[in-house]
Amino acid sequence: MSNPPPPQPSTLHHQVPYITTPTTLTTTNREYRKGNWTIQETLILITAKRLDDERRIKPSTSSHSRPGELKWKWVENYCWDHGCYRNQNQCNDKWDNLLREYKKVRQYQSSQSESSDHFPSYWSMERHQRKLHNLPTNMSPEVFKALNDVLQRKNNIHQQQQQEQQPQQQQQQSTSSIHQQQLKQPSISQPTDQLAVGTDQQPPEIEAPITVSEESDSSETESSENLDSETKRKKVRKIGSSIMRSASVLAQTLKSCEEKKEKRHQEVMKLEQRRLQIEETRNEVNQKGITDLVAAMTNLSGAIQSLIANHYDQT
Repeated sequence: MSNPPPPQPSTLHHQVPYITTPTTLTTTNREYRKGNWTIQETLILITAKRLDDERRIKPSTSSHSRPGELKWKWVENYCWDHGCYRNQNQCNDKWDNLLREYKKVRQYQSSQSESSDHFPSYWSMERHQRKLHNLPTNMSPEVFKALNDVLQRKNNIHQQQQQEQQPQQQQQQSTSSIHQQQLKQPSISQPTDQLAVGTDQQPPEIEAPITVSEESDSSETESSENLDSETKRKKVRKIGSSIMRSASVLAQTLKSCEEKKEKRHQEVMKLEQRRLQIEETRNEVNQKGITDLVAAMTNLSGAIQSLIANHYDQT
């Protein structure tokens, strides 16, 4: 994976002291800042998260390791002491977003370095190009480098702890196996001793208990393997049954949605048909009214003309 380019010189250089003790300032009258995070605030958050992880890993009997302590409250107090006025929920959400963006950029850079095709580096792309590749548009080299250092350090510490725990686990396993063999030794050798006392002809065999213990160990191993395989099969069956139930519930839900959709469509069609009938009836009524009005006007005109004609005849 190609490294990010060196960050541009700016006035947002963040230099914080290395502390491992939580602050005791009160949080009752704090006014938290909202809106977008600046690069300086993001770097303060990353430093706080690194220090919080390190203080939790180190064994200590001081008060900061009490079980009731809120994890992100310590991060909030550190950020507040160093000029990042955000609450613990904002710090938690921002950290989750940073991890998602870091993984996307790291995966793209890895595929870009391994692929034979020419892909532009993330650090050389414009905002619209990053958006086309479904990548974060505003990841800065400073933030990426700080996140990479924190995660690499955490991974190295985790591997070191695993390496330190392996000899202890092996010693515990060997101790438990020896203890099991010692518990099985008297119960297996007892019939042989009784046989020797009853016959007084053959000495007790020493090799028999070891052979039987080895067979018992192998049988226990086989039984444990069978138990593990049976447990795995049960888990697979449970997962399969849960998938089948989920699929049936999903199918029923889709069917119900389709039925409701069809019912709504039929209701809409009925309403549309009724509206057309009402419109047609109204048009017929209007047309009939106009026809009756024309006929009335014609009759009135004929009556007036006949009245005028009668008047002229009388004169």
